[in-house]
Amino acid sequence: MDKIKMTTPIVEMDGDEMTRILWKMIKENLLEPFIDLKTEYYDLGLEKRNETNDQVTVDSALATKKYGVAVKCATITPNAARVEEYDLKDMWKSPNGTIRAILDGTVFRAPIVVKGIEPCVKNWKKPITIARHAYGDVYKNAEMKIPGAGKVELVYTAQDGTQTKELIHEFDSPGIVQGMHNVCGSIESFARSCFNYALDTKQTLWFATKDTISKKYDHTFKDIFQEIFEKEYKEKFDQAGIEYFYTLIDDAVARVMKSEGGYIWACKNYDGDVMSDMISSAFGSLAMMTSVLVSPEGVYEYEAAHGTVQRHYYKHLKGEETSTNSVATIFAWTGALRKRGELDKNQELMDFANRLEKATIDTIESGYMTKDLALITTMEHPTVLSSEGFIKEIAKRL
Repeated sequence: MDKIKMTTPIVEMDGDEMTRILWKMIKENLLEPFIDLKTEYYDLGLEKRNETNDQVTVDSALATKKYGVAVKCATITPNAARVEEYDLKDMWKSPNGTIRAILDGTVFRAPIVVKGIEPCVKNWKKPITIARHAYGDVYKNAEMKIPGAGKVELVYTAQDGTQTKELIHEFDSPGIVQGMHNVCGSIESFARSCFNYALDTKQTLWFATKDTISKKYDHTFKDIFQEIFEKEYKEKFDQAGIEYFYTLIDDAVARVMKSEGGYIWACKNYDGDVMSDMISSAFGSLAMMTSVLVSPEGVYEYEAAHGTVQRHYYKHLKGEETSTNSVATIFAWTGALRKRGELDKNQELMDFANRLEKATIDTIESGYMTKDLALITTMEHPTVLSSEGFIKEIAKRL
């Protein structure tokens, strides 16, 4: 059989622990037998990040800007225990955070819906996509423990030296304080990425914050979204038959619970972090979520939304059998291959991505699945497969 040819490479970002093992299995069993795979490879495993002082992460993001499409394996964001375990020079930052900042991107996460894995919310019929702003707020905060009585202020010093002050609190006892920021340019990029993705997927877009309480911070987000929509996107949305609207975050939560799904819900950074976990858990599993970082210029980075599955990796190292769900990682590859095919007008590559997704869903719907899905499926007597067994079962159908 002639392998499917690629004209432009995909940027490939390898990762850590059990997901790194799955990555290799997916390539060997599901991709390389069928595609003449062209990738620009970057090893984002923690050892290589440590060895290069995290330069490899920066290089992979710059390569993504160059080629337009990347696929990323799950990676470790080190804490104190990992610094010791891996003998790290530094507590390196989250690779996802670094890549998001360089691409100025927005993260879109949506559940992969299969028969037999029913949502906890009974009226959800279609996927709900969470669009998460990926810059600033609590993730780039400054914090301070207040030891005792005293005054805390926000101080802005302009370039000419003039100052504007805002009292935060007069403390009469110990406490804590936190300062957050965002920049209008990043919020504008977030808005445009959301509007473009809504048009791309033909879905209605919601945006929700708490501007009634946060009359300057959250209200700025609301105003920027509305202004860009009115100026640049309203006509396009009307033509596509979709809508954009703003609502308060508490109203959005109430509406989400009663909806059928099938829309994009845009959230600020922290809200998106929390709500994407709620959506994924209610639909079944974080291992059944697609995740794509989209820049306003139309650069795409596909990834698995979950972690590196550390517990399974330690079992794997002992030679014990694991049953790790590889669906999100497979769909990261199919998303990247489909987008590469779309940009290069390579129909064969797009068709292959669709077939691999269908083979994966058909495998689960035929009752063959990993242990995490077997525990929540409504099917009777599912066949529980090992990590490799599940991938090989998909290969049979493919």
